[in-house]
Amino acid sequence: MLPAPAVKADLPPDPADPVVLARALIRAPSVTPDAEPAMALVADVLAAAGYAVERLDFADHGPRVANLYARIGEGAPNLCFAGHVDVVPPGDAAEWRHGPFAGDVAEGLLYGRGAVDMKGAVAASIAAALRYGRPQAGSLSFLITGDEEGPALDGTVRVVEALRARGERVDACILGEPTNPSAMGDAFKIGRRGSLSGILTVEGKQGHVAYPHLADNPIPRLVRLIAALTAAPLDEGSDFFPPSNLEVVSVDVGNPVFNVIPARAEARFNVRFNDHFTLASLQAEIRRRLGATGLAHHLAFRPGASESFRTEPGPFVDMVRAAVEAVTGRVPEASTSGGTSDARFIKDLCPVIEFGLVGRTMHQVDEASPVADIVALTQVYERIIRSYFAR
Repeated sequence: MLPAPAVKADLPPDPADPVVLARALIRAPSVTPDAEPAMALVADVLAAAGYAVERLDFADHGPRVANLYARIGEGAPNLCFAGHVDVVPPGDAAEWRHGPFAGDVAEGLLYGRGAVDMKGAVAASIAAALRYGRPQAGSLSFLITGDEEGPALDGTVRVVEALRARGERVDACILGEPTNPSAMGDAFKIGRRGSLSGILTVEGKQGHVAYPHLADNPIPRLVRLIAALTAAPLDEGSDFFPPSNLEVVSVDVGNPVFNVIPARAEARFNVRFNDHFTLASLQAEIRRRLGATGLAHHLAFRPGASESFRTEPGPFVDMVRAAVEAVTGRVPEASTSGGTSDARFIKDLCPVIEFGLVGRTMHQVDEASPVADIVALTQVYERIIRSYFAR
């Protein structure tokens, strides 16, 4: 763990206004992994509101990653809001209608990198908490990282480890990732499929294409191995998850010419898998399919794999569904679709549910969120907080 940099942020005039705060966050550029400007702003806003703010920065796997855990109140229950302030690169800024870090509002939309993913939701959660104030019994907390869009090795996973190591109790968590496909209230996420990546390599012998008997082409064997991996579905899905799927994402031999048989062929793949598998059983199934071919190969699984998980139905799920319906008028789908998120780490700390903005423009040029959606999300979070502590 590293000491926090001595960075002081300019506080927005009214941080309890989610749009004002979201604009300030967008104007604090924080392209992963350098999230310090936005993290310093979050820290100062929460400290000014009476939160005990703790920086949990790490740099064990690369550049320094800014992380924050902040808490107000005493004892249990502890309701936590989680999120990230790092963003993906904006691309060519000249292609944006409004500057990617200008935080402009035009025709009812807030433009800027992170407006959707996910500075808008971070602002909404902070604004909701500031409006609620200090719990009379229990605690409100925030877990904010600067390493969600990056490797995710020194971010939320490390903060969760640190909190667990010291016995910090968190009872429930709302993560503000974009969950709605088309409109606010479409869906909230109660789980995610697991993710496993691997590299499959076949060795051969380089040689001239006119003399194949003097060489050994690895490509046909690699094609047969890929076919063995993809010929049959892994499963048909389960009660709560869509089917597992294995996707080959790259096939490469590093050969720029037409008259040389390559010495090596490599395929990279990713599997998004449901609760029919654990990491161990999925790895065993992949090895079984490859082994059945009888072809020599090398298989290496990449670090950073995650298991599937699901928050069980119950009062927490019902409370979030009721808050979303009350504000948006829609009954949200309890979804487990999509990619991975930091919920895969938080689930080791407490039950976690994801609900955020509409994700249609995330990572795009002209990323933007309707101002009305940010206001509505704040109202949903306010209802969740009030319902949670009313229990």
